[in-house]
Amino acid sequence: MSSNKLNFKINVYFSLVPAFTREQAISMKSIEKWKILKTDIPLDNKWCTVHKDTVELPSGKIIDDYFVNIRPEVVLVLPVTADGKAIMVRQYKHGAKEVLLEFPGGVFDPGDGSAETAALRELREETGYDTANIEQLGVVYDNPTKDSNQIFFFLAHNVEKLHETEFDITEDIETIEVPLDEIPGLIKGGKIRVSGSIAIYYMAMAVLNTKA
Repeated sequence: MSSNKLNFKINVYFSLVPAFTREQAISMKSIEKWKILKTDIPLDNKWCTVHKDTVELPSGKIIDDYFVNIRPEVVLVLPVTADGKAIMVRQYKHGAKEVLLEFPGGVFDPGDGSAETAALRELREETGYDTANIEQLGVVYDNPTKDSNQIFFFLAHNVEKLHETEFDITEDIETIEVPLDEIPGLIKGGKIRVSGSIAIYYMAMAVLNTKA
């Protein structure tokens, strides 16, 4: 491609980008990664492995006790019925010490093979619902400051109750059907307070509104 054509494409692209974004793109500085000098493992568990890293910052400063949780990857599913109701779950979360309303999901199992398989399995186990129509919405980091894992977001279309639930020993789950258009009110009213569930709702609605 000639330089003139390349410059034309760049100029067209930036003409479509808001001014503040252009300025940010131009002024972004190069940020260096930290150097890991040493890693100790004070905890090694199937649910969470903890690394104690000794790191060198770009400034040259050494930190000898930066802890990182090495956690399994997670899937989260927003299931929608044919009549526009989202399937949500209520369950006790010991970290928060509260019963919370959220979308079904969980960690990858070794035999899952793919994120989609894990998503469908978690959907079946926690709610008994299933579908042949599922799409991935995106992949995000949960808590990138201290946790290594990512969350794979899925939108499950036209789900139906086809199975019995299969709870883990720690799970006591209530399944609830919630009309999609009521969810923003539940978020605003503090009834839905799990960050992943809030994020997946708005990502899913962007897709559903485009297809409408």
